[in-house]
Amino acid sequence: MPSYTTSDIRNLAFVGHGGSGKTTLVEHLLHEAGVIGRIGSVEDGNTVCDFESEEKEHGHSLSSALAQFNYDGKRINILDTPGYPDFLGQSVTALPAVETVAVVIDATKGIQTVTRRMMKVAEERNLPRVIVVNKIDHDEVNLEQLVEDLKSSFGKTCLPINLPTGGASGVADVLEHAEGDTDFSSVADAHTEIVEQIVEVDDALMEAYLETGEGPTGEKLHAAFEQALREGHLTPVCFTSARNEVGIKELLHLITHQCPNPLEGNPRPFRKGSGDDAEVVTMSGDASGDMCAHVFKISSDPFVGKLAFFRVHQGTLSANSQVLRNDEKKQIRLGHIQNVMGKEHHETDAVIAGDIGAVTKIEEMHMGDMLHASHDSDGVHLLPLPVPKPMYGQAITPKSRGDETKLGGAISKLTDEDATFIVERVAATKQTVARALGELHMRVILEKLKGRYGVEVEMEPPRVAYKETISATAEGHHRHKKQSGGAGQFGEVFLRVEPLPADHEDGFEFVDDTFGGSVPKQFMPAIEKGVRSVLSDGAVAGYPMSGVRVAVYDGKHHPVDSKEVAFVTAGKRAFIDAVQKAKPVLLEPFVEMEVTAPSEYLGDLTSDIAGKRGRVQGTDMLPGDLCSISAVVPLSETLAYSSQLKSLTAGAGSFTMDYSHDEQTPPNVQAEIVASFKPQDEED
Repeated sequence: MPSYTTSDIRNLAFVGHGGSGKTTLVEHLLHEAGVIGRIGSVEDGNTVCDFESEEKEHGHSLSSALAQFNYDGKRINILDTPGYPDFLGQSVTALPAVETVAVVIDATKGIQTVTRRMMKVAEERNLPRVIVVNKIDHDEVNLEQLVEDLKSSFGKTCLPINLPTGGASGVADVLEHAEGDTDFSSVADAHTEIVEQIVEVDDALMEAYLETGEGPTGEKLHAAFEQALREGHLTPVCFTSARNEVGIKELLHLITHQCPNPLEGNPRPFRKGSGDDAEVVTMSGDASGDMCAHVFKISSDPFVGKLAFFRVHQGTLSANSQVLRNDEKKQIRLGHIQNVMGKEHHETDAVIAGDIGAVTKIEEMHMGDMLHASHDSDGVHLLPLPVPKPMYGQAITPKSRGDETKLGGAISKLTDEDATFIVERVAATKQTVARALGELHMRVILEKLKGRYGVEVEMEPPRVAYKETISATAEGHHRHKKQSGGAGQFGEVFLRVEPLPADHEDGFEFVDDTFGGSVPKQFMPAIEKGVRSVLSDGAVAGYPMSGVRVAVYDGKHHPVDSKEVAFVTAGKRAFIDAVQKAKPVLLEPFVEMEVTAPSEYLGDLTSDIAGKRGRVQGTDMLPGDLCSISAVVPLSETLAYSSQLKSLTAGAGSFTMDYSHDEQTPPNVQAEIVASFKPQDEED
């Protein structure tokens, strides 16, 4: 069993925009704690957390990495997460494992896109936030103005816990000390401001402070500080320069002495059941209770295979124990439980409540799984995370014939690791479409496919899944007659097509309106089969058809030559004949899009949306000089929007979109699509 207890554990996720120095900061924290002897660098590709070959090649983090170490009697678990928008999903999925989110900001660039998004997500998940301003010793930084910007963007609760001193060569603590020199403001003023903010959460401390003028110390200070953190009443701001080891000791002191432990942290949003009847489940955090853990990350290690990272929320997870997964009745055995330091894994005998671990060689385990010791926890799940939806799509096919199986296996592993990478087979376009958060994300996925699994693919823009329908009533006819020496084939069909209402449940109706036995009843299913074959493959442009009512009203048959195959063909050709006379139209999918960007780009963005045949539904001004634009846009115009938005907003914009409805395609667009359709006419 571990020598530490749950109250000794501190779990933090380091998040923030790419280039803010998160990985370098973690490297210096590990060095200061005596865990590593030599400090690595991102440029040299030898840091603890950026160990994958793709990370070394690109020079930045691509997935979350875990570093576990002991310092000052505490067990510290740090998750170093990616900062580029294309890999934001890895940052979001790390949050259920921690009590505190450390948002790292580059002092030279200030508040950036990912900074705002991760602050918002952490607030929505009710997680305490600490702001770490890094690179404070760079030239031309205005730290005093940056503090004001933080207050303007995230609220007056953003208060310094220390201040730069000696030209950013050190930092002066303002939480536990009231005297000292700083580069801006004053220790006394900053001390008074943060102490008054803290004591507001406790009436007794407030009363004592008003009487004596002295703030709490020791355990009382920690209790009030972490309460203010948990309630969102305080967002401490600390200053560092990782490369020059400024503020590193102070940051470690903040983590070990003031950040909440798992017993103090806000309860996670666990639920049992679904919908309005779901009940809230609170984990006790007791290491002796019934074990319950949550899998928050999956990775594939070339040496140990599949690795599932989990956070134990209750009880103790021991090596070689039998556990239940989700609602399954069959137990699974967890053989090798690991402590993790970057790419290094070390076996341990148990992981206690509040701690983080990993388990190997469990192929059936997936991200988001719940592991528990008894059936009492069946149905317990974590509320879904606000993981960004992958919008950038490419149709993929293996370069080499015979690689389909290898590609399928590789994709299964990659989608298991990354919640923002999905692959789907689009029946309407007969394409396999891979979707990622952006071009860089897709490029990294392709590098992993080739480097890890030896599979190369060819890409092309995905086709839009249009739909065919008709806008008028028309009649169609076809006589199928074939003679080949013996018994022949004969079937003749007359039918009528008419539009169905858009809200019709099935989008298709088939009616037998014949009389007098012109078409025997046993051939009617064959006619319907022929019609349905056109519904799936299209009549004018190769896309699925819906919104059609088909009525067979007449026909002819032969007592010897009439067979099912003849009426299948006759029904199909008669239907195509009718559709081509019924003013066929193409319906294109429209999406509801919400774009968020700095307000200075509002005009450019609305003009761009209008140029894409989109309709702006509304605009809102958001805190932090941001704007939000709601619009309805044709899906065909958004296929490359990820890169276009990045270009329009210098990488500061983000967007989401969901399917809205279908609308009739403009005549000029429809004419181009129909002209490019080359149907393969089969032999009768």
